[in-house]
Amino acid sequence: MGMDRNTIIGFALIGVLLIGMFAINSKNRLAFEGEQKRIADSIAALAPLKDTVAVQKDSVKLQDMQQVKVENDFQQAAQEQDVTVENDVLKIVFTNKGAQPKEVILKKYKTYDSSQVVLQGSNFGKLAYEFNSGANKTTSSEDILFAAEPVVINPDGSQSITFKAGDSSGQVITHQYIIKPHDYMVDFNINVNGRGNLFSQNTMSLQWQAETQQLEKDHKYELTQTHVCYVEDGSYDFEHVGSAGDQDNVNFKKPVDWLAVKQQFFVNAISSKNKFASATVDWKVPEDSSRHILQTTAVAKITLTSPNIVSVPLQLYYGPSDYNVLKQYNNNMQNMVPYGSGPFAFVKYINRHFLLPVFEFIHRHVASMGIVILLLTLLIRLFTSPILYKSYLSSAKMKVLKPEVDELKAKHVDKKTGKLDQQAFSMEQMKLWKAAGVSPLGGCLPALLQIPIFMSLFYFFQSNIDLRGKSFLWAKDLSTYDSILQLPFDIPFYGDHVSLFTLTAVVTSLAISVYSMSNMQDQSNPVMKYMPYIFPVLLLGVFNKMPAALTWYYTVSNTITLILQVIIQKYILDHDKILAQLQENKKKPKKQSKFQERMAALQEQQQQLKKERTGKK
Repeated sequence: MGMDRNTIIGFALIGVLLIGMFAINSKNRLAFEGEQKRIADSIAALAPLKDTVAVQKDSVKLQDMQQVKVENDFQQAAQEQDVTVENDVLKIVFTNKGAQPKEVILKKYKTYDSSQVVLQGSNFGKLAYEFNSGANKTTSSEDILFAAEPVVINPDGSQSITFKAGDSSGQVITHQYIIKPHDYMVDFNINVNGRGNLFSQNTMSLQWQAETQQLEKDHKYELTQTHVCYVEDGSYDFEHVGSAGDQDNVNFKKPVDWLAVKQQFFVNAISSKNKFASATVDWKVPEDSSRHILQTTAVAKITLTSPNIVSVPLQLYYGPSDYNVLKQYNNNMQNMVPYGSGPFAFVKYINRHFLLPVFEFIHRHVASMGIVILLLTLLIRLFTSPILYKSYLSSAKMKVLKPEVDELKAKHVDKKTGKLDQQAFSMEQMKLWKAAGVSPLGGCLPALLQIPIFMSLFYFFQSNIDLRGKSFLWAKDLSTYDSILQLPFDIPFYGDHVSLFTLTAVVTSLAISVYSMSNMQDQSNPVMKYMPYIFPVLLLGVFNKMPAALTWYYTVSNTITLILQVIIQKYILDHDKILAQLQENKKKPKKQSKFQERMAALQEQQQQLKKERTGKK
């Protein structure tokens, strides 16, 4: 292919351009390489300085670590870490700092707002002791970073977690926790193998802290049900914690089996298998107790057999205030369930050995807790119906004798003054009742016999954890009050809400009072006339904050009582037959006891003296 003149010129120009580009690039490359060499030389010159700084920093860090080691020779871990161990009822988060529980969660329960039940938190909670870690030096176990060993599953299904810390001399401190299946009790063993006198005077002072959080709907009521409990010298007792802002303490000079903080339905406790030699417990109710109910600190003294080789077997309980659960430990912890206290302490035996077994039997066959309470009430009213019948029979006898009593009253009224000679009238009235075979206490004694049942149920429905979280009708939780209306203000003696079950209990109680008044043989006494109406009004204020299970029971019980009253007095008691029997009784010879003879002689003597004084005037 031939090329014209323009093509030849074009190729020539392209060649010139290429030669120029090669020349320029070669010059720039040489300049770039020179600059790169200059930078490399500069870096090489600085490199020794950088390495020197790094060595200096590493040296400082090593000196710091060595200083920590000197200050705390028992330090075994580089940093704090958590280990979680759980069974089907408990979840425990342990921290290697102090080798102690950091958080304890109950897995089968929820708070009133459906959050987790936490019995041990990290904000306020300590399980520690001090020991001699050197010459004139003490160290608290809570300041040591223990080494946590892997969790071991034992042949019986229990889990063990072990924490160890030691020093260069061979002294070793071991904390071991054993969590058994289906169990709220945790074994806690402290073992010390040392060569020096780690514990002065062969005594370990163990500090235990517990902080109770609000777990129930009404924190004020929960506070009234919160106690510091203990067994000292084999005897169980408890202390009331007071109200917001209160603080108190108790000192134990005699051996103590265990110490506990019991909320309304949950318990946080520590016990010693060999008993604490002595202890002190301090507690404080925070001013703002809307979140935390109580903060408790205990210091328990443990006597050691040797200052060097120490083995301290302890137990920690995190669980429900459940009678059956606590009873299995055989250490009197079941006494924390308040089934009776004070002057009514005896009713706890009724609750433990009668009401609780019957309640559990019915609950095994009936799902609804409200129906369980209904059936339990029916059974109790059936059991007490003979007592109720005797009370109504005594009232019926009084009623049929009322005309004769009125005649006696008219007979002993002074015609001049119009006043009743009360002493003479009482003597004649007693003679009439005795002749007819009527006891003035016939209506009172049956009522007194029902008081233990009344009080046992009063304690039972406030303390039974099985009621917690169970709903019935409009009540969402039978263990607390049922509120159908929240008031914008607080009414003294009543509260800031309206409990419907309380209203039904009050209305049925008032109905019983009205019906009983209509059948009274004597309505002239103003005190007796208005007394039946006072009790229902008191119920309104006292029971408005009580558990719905209790007020539902009273509603059912009052309804059954009213029905029985009507049936017995309208259809079972025959007043004509009763009157005929009383008249027949008058014909029978009566033999008085020596006491009755003396009382009759004394009354006649007083009556004769009164007549003599009247005659002299």
